[in-house]
Amino acid sequence: MPRLCKPAVSAPEHVITLDETLAFAEEAHAGKPQLPLALRLIRNTGVLKRHIVQPIEKTLQHPGLTERNRIYEAESKHLTPPVIEQALKNADLAARDIDAIIYVSCTGFSMPSLTAWLINNLGFRSDTRQIPIAQLGCAAGGAAINRAHDFCLAHPGSNVLIVSCELCSLCYQPTADDIGSLLSDGLFGDAVAAAVVRGNGGVGIDLERNASYLIPHTEDWISYAVKDTGFHFQLDRRVPGTMEPLAPVLREFAKDHSWDAGNLDFYIVHAGGPRILDDLAKFLEVDRQVFRHSWATLTEYGNIASAVVLEAARRLFEEETPAQDATGLIAGFGPGITAEMSLGRWSSSDDRELD
Repeated sequence: MPRLCKPAVSAPEHVITLDETLAFAEEAHAGKPQLPLALRLIRNTGVLKRHIVQPIEKTLQHPGLTERNRIYEAESKHLTPPVIEQALKNADLAARDIDAIIYVSCTGFSMPSLTAWLINNLGFRSDTRQIPIAQLGCAAGGAAINRAHDFCLAHPGSNVLIVSCELCSLCYQPTADDIGSLLSDGLFGDAVAAAVVRGNGGVGIDLERNASYLIPHTEDWISYAVKDTGFHFQLDRRVPGTMEPLAPVLREFAKDHSWDAGNLDFYIVHAGGPRILDDLAKFLEVDRQVFRHSWATLTEYGNIASAVVLEAARRLFEEETPAQDATGLIAGFGPGITAEMSLGRWSSSDDRELD
């Protein structure tokens, strides 16, 4: 059965705290009528610090899309190799054991995908399948796990590497003064994550079932406006309320697997913001503490887009080891409005098949 092994996660060296974020916002948007509301929203995110690829002063200079995308390509090639190396080590595999690479990112663009560079430079086989996912935003972490699951089922015994590279600070728009831009500039952080889904063996979460769901007619609720200045994040005020319609979907998904979504042993959920986590706890009728890994990720890194579920999963692995066969839910939410859901069972046994 396909098994998600322990993820590896890394964040850039530069840090911006909540107090610094508020100070920069007050300076850049002094006197604007929406500033008080933006400051209140930023304070309520629960984010105490974030990591970014450049000092905040340089980030706020905004050199334009061309230079920002150049930085994205350079930093992605700098930041991903050590994380991939650790993820392979966690899975007890080498680069040549990988049959497919799923690369997810919504904060920069390159063609060919970074998967080609990884294959050419990090020792992967030339016949490694390339599966880049660029437009699912924060849901892409869950989607990557699900597509890795599907690949392993279609190709038994295969191993899939997932790589998430989210440099959200390269999408900050310091001169934009709409509430969506101001909030996103205070919520999103940078991180790189990687994990292996093994077709056989390893220790981690056995992936048993996955599904996707799109809330009808919500495709404009989370979006990018692509301009000369880059990606402008657009957020509808209705987004924080999306857990009310999605919670029944999660319940039905688990019920179809004969599980109760409100009575599982662990939860790995995208930390889009405090309202998302609080509402999901409310509508699933669980204690908010079950989302502790997501809360910790939000507090210490901010919303790191597709990397959130991998970082939350890493925290699960580093906590006290779950009991054998402990049941859990993985869920990523993003543009669409899309939910990517997975059910899994913890396995502490390494049942690798002998060649």
